[in-house]
Amino acid sequence: MENKRQTIELADIFRTSGEGFLHTHNLCTEQIKAFYAIENCRTSALGGHTDQCNHCGYARPSYNSCRNRHCPKCQSTKKLQWVDKLSANLPPVKHFHVVFTVPDCLNAIFYLNQGKAYDLLFKASGQALMRCAANPKLMGAQAGAVGVLHTWGQTLVYHPHIHMIVPAGGLSQDQMEWIPASKKFFLPVKLLSGVFRGILCRLLDVAVGKGEIILPDNTTDYASLKSLCYRKNWVVYCQKPFAGPEGIVHYLGNYTHRVAISNHRIEAFDNGKVTFSYKDYRSDSVQKSMTLDVSEFIRRFLQHILPSGFYKIRYFGILALCNMQSKMQICFNLIENNCYFSVLEGLNAYEILCIVSGKDPMCCPKCKKGKMIQCPIGACSISTG
Repeated sequence: MENKRQTIELADIFRTSGEGFLHTHNLCTEQIKAFYAIENCRTSALGGHTDQCNHCGYARPSYNSCRNRHCPKCQSTKKLQWVDKLSANLPPVKHFHVVFTVPDCLNAIFYLNQGKAYDLLFKASGQALMRCAANPKLMGAQAGAVGVLHTWGQTLVYHPHIHMIVPAGGLSQDQMEWIPASKKFFLPVKLLSGVFRGILCRLLDVAVGKGEIILPDNTTDYASLKSLCYRKNWVVYCQKPFAGPEGIVHYLGNYTHRVAISNHRIEAFDNGKVTFSYKDYRSDSVQKSMTLDVSEFIRRFLQHILPSGFYKIRYFGILALCNMQSKMQICFNLIENNCYFSVLEGLNAYEILCIVSGKDPMCCPKCKKGKMIQCPIGACSISTG
């Protein structure tokens, strides 16, 4: 017996067709670990307890979560706490949403060297942003940003890119004033794209020379790959500014703890086929459906499992953790706007759900009077009537 909300879940697909996939594909340790964690999440395989009402005696089983960061059912509480904490740390100004993408000619080298390549992607995007912002001809200020790595597109294809929250301004070099950015755009995206391309290509060149990055079998040398990169369009996207930190943080909160596909996007699973919804951004974000063989669907999902210990959220410039108590405090003093105060930091999951939902999640769903009290499974009779 399991706790389920969706008619079809990723875990159902793994349980039905996953073992066959595992026997025919070579997976790394982290992919196998994530596979079994998602498959067993909130089932008896992970243990649990029984919740029983202290008023009417109604009881129900409650199984443990896997807490794997790639599980679509284990991210909501973490997301809420992160959004709340970051909202309190961002300067009270408008914010931009900036996205750094790489051309598909780099997909093979990135997937082959995930940990190192993703590190360089973060480094290049952060350096490009800070360098352009510091240019006296542009903004001439110390900027800040929060970056989040995504490796997928809407159809689960491999597409590494960085989403960034960027305050619309920065701290002057002498730290005596807050310099606001343009009201319409943060920095010229074409210039930002060129700087980003140059930095990332240089970092990859150095890493290849040191043997830290392995070239794909179909690539003879890095020079040919670099030449191809410079013939491709490099896209840096900058969305119009959000009115305040709450709007952009909650918007990006949907990105930070998101996995490659959520359960609510899975529409059907039968006859060895999986159908899921996606947004077609080339057609004004029209909602469409795609059907894949179950083996291809699982393969696409598992290619987005991150290396062990890899941090997919990082902080840059004045928003770097080392500057939170120094430069950010100066920014708050210079900007005379109301700040957001954290209300969820330090709370447990139960307390967070009470505040966010406005309801007691432990209230008995049957009598609506008592509270569901935990006891070991088997210690009380389970009544669903």
